[in-house]
Amino acid sequence: MLHELLLALSGDSGGVFVYKKFAGLQVAADLPFIHRSEVDLLNRICKLGSYFQKFQTFCRKYSEVSPFIRENPNDGATQQEPFGLYIQAFCTGLDQVLDSYRKSLIDLESQILEDPKLPLTYIEHSLEQYQVLFPALWSVVEQIQASKALGCQILDILHQSCNCGIPDVRDALERILFVCHGVMYQQLSAWVLHGIHIDKHNEFFIKEATSADDQTVNKTDEGAASSSSDLGIPGITGRQLTEILEGEVKKQTPARWQFRINAEMLPSYIPTRVADKVLFIGESVGMFKGSKETKNSLYRSSVIQDKEQEFTRLLYSLQQQPKFNLMLFENEIDKIRLCVAEHLWKLVVEDVNLLKQLQILKDFFLLGRGELFSAFIEHARSLLKLPPSDNTSHDANAAFLQVLSKFLPDDDESASMFNVVIDKEMIEQEKKKKTTTTDQPAVVVSGWDCVKLQYDVQWPLHILFQPTVLEKYNNLFRFLLKVKRTQLDLQQVWAAYMGTKHLSTAQLANMTKIWLSRMHMAFLVDNLQYYLQVDVLETQFSQLVEKINSTRDFESIRLAHDHFITTLMAQSFLLMKPVSHCLDEILNLCQSFSSLLLQTGSTGLTQRELTQIENITKTYERQTVLLFQILSSVRSHQASPHLAQLLLRIDFNKHFSSSSTTTISSSETSASF
Repeated sequence: MLHELLLALSGDSGGVFVYKKFAGLQVAADLPFIHRSEVDLLNRICKLGSYFQKFQTFCRKYSEVSPFIRENPNDGATQQEPFGLYIQAFCTGLDQVLDSYRKSLIDLESQILEDPKLPLTYIEHSLEQYQVLFPALWSVVEQIQASKALGCQILDILHQSCNCGIPDVRDALERILFVCHGVMYQQLSAWVLHGIHIDKHNEFFIKEATSADDQTVNKTDEGAASSSSDLGIPGITGRQLTEILEGEVKKQTPARWQFRINAEMLPSYIPTRVADKVLFIGESVGMFKGSKETKNSLYRSSVIQDKEQEFTRLLYSLQQQPKFNLMLFENEIDKIRLCVAEHLWKLVVEDVNLLKQLQILKDFFLLGRGELFSAFIEHARSLLKLPPSDNTSHDANAAFLQVLSKFLPDDDESASMFNVVIDKEMIEQEKKKKTTTTDQPAVVVSGWDCVKLQYDVQWPLHILFQPTVLEKYNNLFRFLLKVKRTQLDLQQVWAAYMGTKHLSTAQLANMTKIWLSRMHMAFLVDNLQYYLQVDVLETQFSQLVEKINSTRDFESIRLAHDHFITTLMAQSFLLMKPVSHCLDEILNLCQSFSSLLLQTGSTGLTQRELTQIENITKTYERQTVLLFQILSSVRSHQASPHLAQLLLRIDFNKHFSSSSTTTISSSETSASF
């Protein structure tokens, strides 16, 4: 009977011990030579055999790398079970843990052969540790099966289960986790040392991005405009580096490779900041090492250069650690990241002269060359005030190139980097925005509303100037251009009417009111323009240059540039919708005011035109009071020095403060009646 018991403990049934569907291996019923008291003891011992049998079935089922497909008996549909390298490693680790149990059975068999009358209590005592271990192991197996865990998700389950106060259980689970970590370290080594993404079954926490991922990221970027980066250390996308290594920029060229962090597979004990460092390293190494097309052989070698063997030893030593140590893991990853970051810093800052390129972007996107864009506004005024047509982009760009040829020398490389185009996607967006305006006549979308600068990013500045970053630059460009255009319109009105001397007394009285309104508009627009160019753009650009000159870390430069562009948008109020909408309305009213006066010329205004100007002026006054109230309210709730600076410029003589108080008092008086 003892040999029958050993057979049952090995997971096989026989004449004495039979397999029951729900109870597992148990003593067969109505055996006359076994006492009832022994049945309970034997059934308890046989539970180990039932667990062992289930472990063996699980290992046979999932130890293959290929997916296991089974048919659902309920509806006949096929259902895919967990598969891959990690589940195979789990089975290997589980099998290693079961080796001690097999050895215990062999030892018991030897003892039974020496003493056939060995008591059952001795066998029970010899296997007592497994009465605790096997249920715990099976609980982990059930959790994997129930959640259909794949890849690094298995690591998470094991890591959480290791937090156990029973030494035997903890040691066994840590052994299995060690084996599973071996797969992760192999994938990690291939990724960070060679830039090779080995992940046939999508189990690694770095994944190749899909079009669905791109759409998700775009939506996230639009919804989080005030936070340019929610990562600890932002990575460089594979698309950027691929385009860099292909040489000259090709507009709208699709990415060959692009990778992202797979949040579903990222173990909870590895922070996102560490995963992002891994992403950054692997993409950098992979794209530079795989650049067969680039003519510049200087960048064909590995980014980590002669330190590859050293880093290989570091990762191997990490793999041999019996327990995962996050601090040690992050320190070793930081060493590799630092090497890559220094290489990219030298490439971007020294070889390409980043500061010069940033100055070029400032001159064009941020209207640093004011005289150039003043001339462009004059050349394209009649063209872009109309709704855009199919030829508008070509004609506007021709005007832009004509202006560049007049203001820039022939050897200026910046002239070939920019083109003016009409963004067709913005046409519908602007139409929706225009229809929300109810207090002025409906207006059509003009070319000015959809104009954008197309920038040919030179190698290797794709690392910094991603498409999303360039879109932010274009948002600033359109806003600054609108302010500049409004300022020029008001100046043109003043110049056009300066020679008017033959007006009657009544006409002069009307014109006095009009000139007073124009003066108020010009005062606000001029101070807004000065605030944007001096208090915001120059200040932030100086801080960016200072940061670039004070560091040799590429990622610090990346963060500084992201902070620069986001701060510009915030301090230009593009991220504050109430203020942005109010400023847009004020600029539109100023343009309508100027357009109406320029159309009439010096022949005098009709009563209808005077009424229109009066309505525009009243609406403008309401909007300016509203703007002041919003800015004052925001300033009282936030410590925003830039708001205080703007309020100081436009309200130095308390004109808006008194106008706001008068408006509120009038409203209260009307309400009391």
